[in-house]
Amino acid sequence: MRDTTTVGDELTDTQTTGAPAASAPVTKGNGKKKKDREASLWSDAMRDLRRNPIFLIGTVLVLGMLIVSAVPQWFTDGSPFDATACTLQNSLKTPSADHWFGFDIQGCDVYTRTVWAARNSVIVGVVTTSLVIIVGGGLGLLAGWLGGIVDSVLSRFAEIFFALPLLLGGMLIMSALPGNAWTVSVVLATLGWPQIFRIMRSSVLQNKNNDYVMAARALGAGAWRITIRHILPNAIAPVIVVGAISLGVYISAEAALSYLGIGVQPPEISWGLMVSDASVRWLQAPHVLLFPAGALSITVLAFIMVGDAVRDALDPKLR
Repeated sequence: MRDTTTVGDELTDTQTTGAPAASAPVTKGNGKKKKDREASLWSDAMRDLRRNPIFLIGTVLVLGMLIVSAVPQWFTDGSPFDATACTLQNSLKTPSADHWFGFDIQGCDVYTRTVWAARNSVIVGVVTTSLVIIVGGGLGLLAGWLGGIVDSVLSRFAEIFFALPLLLGGMLIMSALPGNAWTVSVVLATLGWPQIFRIMRSSVLQNKNNDYVMAARALGAGAWRITIRHILPNAIAPVIVVGAISLGVYISAEAALSYLGIGVQPPEISWGLMVSDASVRWLQAPHVLLFPAGALSITVLAFIMVGDAVRDALDPKLR
């Protein structure tokens, strides 16, 4: 039962004595408060991802490749950087029980080189994606939240880089720079951040006028608190999805640059560089090309699988 009391022009409801409060916490028999399970986009997404076999398989492959790239010495006894690692007498020998992937044209063990090559390829993917999300996401958040002249200047600045194709721009810039994984990462991030910028800016514009932001303003929350506590958690989902998928794309871009001879340079190794070396004799010894190309394809596919699964889990239209 409720009593309705009119005070001035305001209509208020007061609860009668003995009626349970609507907001009273539910208690168990032992007197402890039972916590209500709050539903949110992230909790629902995690629950869906745990049930998604594509995500689980992709995650296992990604974690495995990260471990291989971090500690390759756990998976092979030799090192491609040793002076005695290559012997011309073993040139183009086929796979055997002692050497699973055979030897390349220089007599180097293909398995050892494939394992160690994972480091540079994964470094390029992870570092490039991290830089792109930090730079593009930060500038997109700033442009979408502030708007006005800041938004206009940053948007025009991003369009300059967005007009440059990733591979063509990478070829042009890398031709004048030393070839290593860190340089390739910075170059690809310089050309790739506008995509994340536009996605973050659009997501912020969609969320900045929602009711929870208006409520936070009415309660006196400052611009910084609203941005970090309310805007960013709700706008970051599409950025995470695109970043996960783009990581595989950046690994492929590094392989393409290394294949063209302007990416990672010897004595460093990467899968793209191994594919480039194998392209001369791949008809005579297909195993030299098959294994590094297979490792590259599996890694790229794993990151794309994870990105697609995360996209499906975070897309409310698919629920």
